[in-house]
Amino acid sequence: MGRTNEPPRLPDGSFAAWSRDRLATARRGADECGDVWLLEPGVYVAAAAGPCEDVLRRAQDFPKAPSPLFPPLKRSSGAPTPEERAHAHAARMRGLRPQAVAARIGEIAPSTARFTDQWPTDQDVEVLPQVRHALAEIGVRYLYSEDAPSLLPLASQLFMAREVLARPSRWVWPRWMPTPARRFRTRQQVAFTDALRPVVRRRRSTGRLGDDMLGQMLRPSPRYGPLPDEVVLDTLPGITVATFETPSRAAGWILLHLARYPRAESRVAAEAALLPADPAATTGAHLDGLPYTQALVREVLRLHPPSWLLTRHATRQTQLAGYTIDAGSTVLVCPYTAHRDARQHAEPDRFQPERWLDDPGAAARPGAFLSFGTGPHGCEGAALAMAMLTLLTAQTARRYHLSEPPGPEPAYQVTTFEGLTTAGLRLRATPRG
Repeated sequence: MGRTNEPPRLPDGSFAAWSRDRLATARRGADECGDVWLLEPGVYVAAAAGPCEDVLRRAQDFPKAPSPLFPPLKRSSGAPTPEERAHAHAARMRGLRPQAVAARIGEIAPSTARFTDQWPTDQDVEVLPQVRHALAEIGVRYLYSEDAPSLLPLASQLFMAREVLARPSRWVWPRWMPTPARRFRTRQQVAFTDALRPVVRRRRSTGRLGDDMLGQMLRPSPRYGPLPDEVVLDTLPGITVATFETPSRAAGWILLHLARYPRAESRVAAEAALLPADPAATTGAHLDGLPYTQALVREVLRLHPPSWLLTRHATRQTQLAGYTIDAGSTVLVCPYTAHRDARQHAEPDRFQPERWLDDPGAAARPGAFLSFGTGPHGCEGAALAMAMLTLLTAQTARRYHLSEPPGPEPAYQVTTFEGLTTAGLRLRATPRG
């Protein structure tokens, strides 16, 4: 395959400039260089909706690297086979598909209501730790039902290990090197797995597998039979953290927008007033009765996708947007700039939840909404995340007016290293009259 012209490169673009302000550099690259641009030799940025969608859907050309966060623990049976991985994925999706989530809304809603009950009023409060605890409670209960209380503290430790590993470092250590952060991660992973193993054995021995996601993973497949215990256990630490880590980042942005846009907040509150007084009585039909709230959540995720940058590696020489991408090259997929593509969204920098109500099919357009990814490696928990965030938003606006602390200092700092986060966000909740 002959090489075509390379994509343009920012005149002063480099990893140094990228490291200083990744969001600003990403915007400049998209504005000045176009749909695909070169950050460094062998490092391309897919900046517009079309190329981003293309990369994410072409999983054979641009595969997702295995997550190094919670790699399988060493075991005598070796790594999972491709068939076991396929079976595990199918089992997880049985528990996470939209219909399964809708059937369990009554289990999700009470924790979102408890979050609002426990928010200290009329004082500035750091929001993200409270949000994370509430969403972890929802996520762990969704995965493990009655076994959740004993696993929730260990899930919080898994998240701490995730945070330690994610801290920026001036050194890039080989993956085989047992750094202190990796040893801490392994200890927490072993502790979580050791606590979960007797749960798996008890459910198998009694035949009461459960209707939660763990139960779905324990059900035998007509094609593959039962998954080995160790394959189930290897899968679950990463899934457990994923149920609340990324949604917590999203919730910070959503609550900030409620504080900054009181008219939108009031409209959410009006919808939420129709929710049942008993949160446990909430159903999928009630969730469907929150269209503006869902549109607001989607609009915040468009403007501030928590996973704002996705990394893929080309397995072979191929084409992207008319440019030749060599085998081994890195492609950075940037939903943050793709969502600001004026060809996809009118006034793309404007916060306008109504756009999703005026054009209900917009989210299905290729590249128009990539906050949960797309293609073979799209987020498995997208339906669960949307349900959690919608109910959390509705319950909060139903109870409170939110506001940012007065004064010149910002209420948060934007961090971008692992995800787009409102680090240190502080807000004040005032009860509605």
